[in-house]
Amino acid sequence: MFEINIATIFPDIFENVFKYSIIKRAIDRNLIEINTYDIRDYTLNKHKKIDDYPYGGGPGMLMMADPIYRCYENVKKKKKEIHTIYLTPKGKILKQKTLNEIVKKNKSIFVICGHYEGVDQRLIDLIVDEEISIGDYVLTGGEIAGLVLIDAIARLIPGVLKNTICFEEESHYNGLLEHPQYTKPREWRNLEVPEVLLSGNHEEIAKWKLEKSIEETKNKRPDMWEKYIEGQKND
Repeated sequence: MFEINIATIFPDIFENVFKYSIIKRAIDRNLIEINTYDIRDYTLNKHKKIDDYPYGGGPGMLMMADPIYRCYENVKKKKKEIHTIYLTPKGKILKQKTLNEIVKKNKSIFVICGHYEGVDQRLIDLIVDEEISIGDYVLTGGEIAGLVLIDAIARLIPGVLKNTICFEEESHYNGLLEHPQYTKPREWRNLEVPEVLLSGNHEEIAKWKLEKSIEETKNKRPDMWEKYIEGQKND
């Protein structure tokens, strides 16, 4: 079982989403365990204060290290080996390769959802193993990024999807964008499904899919195509 622990000031955001779809089925089948922790529950002040003004001045408030660290300590009591991820605009951009490595190398992760101007650097220095960003833009908080991370991780856990083909053919998994997809009806508004997909010739279908994946990647993500070609040269 893969365990995901989330430190947040808005646990309801996660708990509502996890009641649906693939993640819910994974939880019900004991393939994933997801625990949310309200950072405010780990404060020592009566007002449940978790932020304060940054030393040296500057706009906004900063999340204090101690409540998050107390939350982390609580999780560590139950799971000594844990990989800690801090979601921040300053982190490395999330890629499929990163997700694959997280799932391959760990059985338990601790995800910190920052807010305001972020968290006290001392917490990062002390417990964070990896800083991740989902893109070059700023969100109100780390919860949305956390949902993206968790959903993407869940798909890679063995047994969550029916078989590995479900994600191995998807965009980004193998360095290429996914080929175009079609479903019924066979003809719609004078547009027809490519004949090869109806042929039953698995070898020709596989060839067509690869050709279209390459075409999609070249046209829509030339940056990905360049990386793919470079990777092929190094293999």
